[in-house]
Amino acid sequence: MKELAQKIDSLESRLLLSGETDHNNAIVIIHPGAGGTESQDWAQMLMRMYLRWAEIHGYSTEIIDHQAGEEAGIKGVTFSVSGAFAYGYLKAEAGVHRLVRISPFDANKRRHTSFSAVLVYPEIEDDVAIEIREEDLKIDTFRASGAGGQHVNKVSSAIRLTHIPSGIIITCQSERSQLRNRELAMKVLKSRLYDQQVRSREKKLDDIVGDKKDIAWGSQIRSYIMQPYRLIKDHRTNVESGNVDAVLDGGIDIFIQGYLKANILKK
Repeated sequence: MKELAQKIDSLESRLLLSGETDHNNAIVIIHPGAGGTESQDWAQMLMRMYLRWAEIHGYSTEIIDHQAGEEAGIKGVTFSVSGAFAYGYLKAEAGVHRLVRISPFDANKRRHTSFSAVLVYPEIEDDVAIEIREEDLKIDTFRASGAGGQHVNKVSSAIRLTHIPSGIIITCQSERSQLRNRELAMKVLKSRLYDQQVRSREKKLDDIVGDKKDIAWGSQIRSYIMQPYRLIKDHRTNVESGNVDAVLDGGIDIFIQGYLKANILKK
């Protein structure tokens, strides 16, 4: 019965995905907020949560850019999630996520609050016209950091694209090939430029990605409380779950479905 209920929920969610780009692949970017190691560790936990969710649902993922933290966690990550309606589902996750826990990095075992921002963009297909002129691009190459063997660290294979008119900066250092890194960076840039066009056309800046909000208290879409009690609550829909471990292991469908249903009711 549980599996049947899950299948019904999944089919119901698909019916709610009627947006122009809901069927597209997704590009996910995670940025830790202020707080150093605490927030960087939380950003890595969120990355794992979404990669696990993708794995559970049979989606394929590819890390485009990964910047490791100095002590733990990550300074930022960009990855793609490929499969039917990946963006339609994951757009529900765009916003600031708040964690409250006893810090594993605090010798005094004090409670800490950490924030990370999740941005989600639809991956734009090749038949969508997004003009990117070569003269509008500044392209820098540099040596990739982190794991990857001698080749990655000795050859300037990493790419940093700066789109001068918009100020958007994309880095990609996941591949050994400079050409492949450029292709991935251009894919992200195209998606972000498309998103800007959509926001401009619809004039709903607060309803799409939400990347203008501070990564701090009061702007969170969801809170993950691990101390003094265990509860995850979505502040947009009031959907809650006490099974914190399952959610952090990818079980976020309850929140995605709640968001999709709430958006339909708003319309």
